[in-house]
Amino acid sequence: AQLAVHGGETTLAVETGVRDADTGEPFTADTAVPIGSVTKAYTATVVMLLVADGDVELDDRLDEHVPELRRAGPPCTVRQVLSHTAGLPSGPASDQVASVTAARYLLDHCTDRTLVMPPGTDFSYSNAGYVAAGRLIEAVTGMSWPEAVASVLLVPLGTVPSFIGGAVAPHRPVASGHSANKATGRTRPVRQNLAPAEAAAGGLRASALDLLALGRAHLGDGPPGSLPRDLARQMRRPVPGADPGVLADGWGLGWALFRRGDTLWFGHDGNAQGTSCSLRADPATGTVVAFTANAGSGTELWHELSGALEEITGIRVPTAPAPRRPATPMAATSQCTGVYLNGDIEYQVTLSDGGGLALSVDGDLPAPLVCHEDLTCDLVDPSSGRRIPGGRFVRDPRTGAVDRIQLSGRMARKSALV
Repeated sequence: AQLAVHGGETTLAVETGVRDADTGEPFTADTAVPIGSVTKAYTATVVMLLVADGDVELDDRLDEHVPELRRAGPPCTVRQVLSHTAGLPSGPASDQVASVTAARYLLDHCTDRTLVMPPGTDFSYSNAGYVAAGRLIEAVTGMSWPEAVASVLLVPLGTVPSFIGGAVAPHRPVASGHSANKATGRTRPVRQNLAPAEAAAGGLRASALDLLALGRAHLGDGPPGSLPRDLARQMRRPVPGADPGVLADGWGLGWALFRRGDTLWFGHDGNAQGTSCSLRADPATGTVVAFTANAGSGTELWHELSGALEEITGIRVPTAPAPRRPATPMAATSQCTGVYLNGDIEYQVTLSDGGGLALSVDGDLPAPLVCHEDLTCDLVDPSSGRRIPGGRFVRDPRTGAVDRIQLSGRMARKSALV
């Protein structure tokens, strides 16, 4: 793992462990880790640099630049796709699109049939949306997404470019992700399976110090030619109506927003195969904290480290949304049951034999679901009985009927009653 903290004029960085359990090679400060969805913050920043140059307007229709979206229902804007309010589906499994281009990906998986909500009406986390943002970058710059993000952003930040599936940069060590078998106690490296078409949504490898450089650039502490301050502020401004549920307290243009008192920190989390990474920045104090881990248990370590940081430095790093007020459970009701679809993902909510709600994803065994009067819901861990914030049901504003469910930030549209 790597941890890097910047405050005032001081940067501290530490690392521990190995970058590959099979070889035992040490995890160094410059080791590049697959950062998963933190890549989206880089993609959004490149789009905003194109906005700064006058090449793109935030309220441009995206299909004017990305013709593959012309079958995706009502047109969405550049602003909406960056803020996950475009209504596009989450996207297919990586293995399903391993051999297709980004253009083919969008043509096949972003149609009026797969739209989960009208653009601009709510929040639904979407990898497909960032595939479209990557295609926008390619259309405007005339370069591939890796070429554009490297030349426009990574190199100016002092980051040695490293991409999943790409050639390994000379003299840049790369970490393998790992998974642990709790039954045998064995830890093994795992293969990254991100499809090339999904690169703009999750294809970067970076170190904690690299993530720190991105956060500092957004606070006006970057190299010459960095993002103008007014656009950086716009990126971390909450988008009205964008409710990310359990992911964050709000969402901007490429950034998740986390409330700490009167301050909104910005950042992003990312998971690849056997890795976990996080970035947080506080505009009020200029504090930036970045973390990477090449193990499936990295998220747990991130939460532990945030607590230790507060004890040692007084910095309260938000790792999750602010706790919500306790809601009153309501009796299980048939208004919430049904089959909900997000692209190829099927969520089925049923009434269990005991009279409670149960949730099944793509035919998996149903897990208990507790719904509250405000239509938020908790998943119940069958083994421990512990409640985990899951998401919310959403009513149609015209009819008042429950017609959508949002789980882990992803909206799904009801297709049928059970």
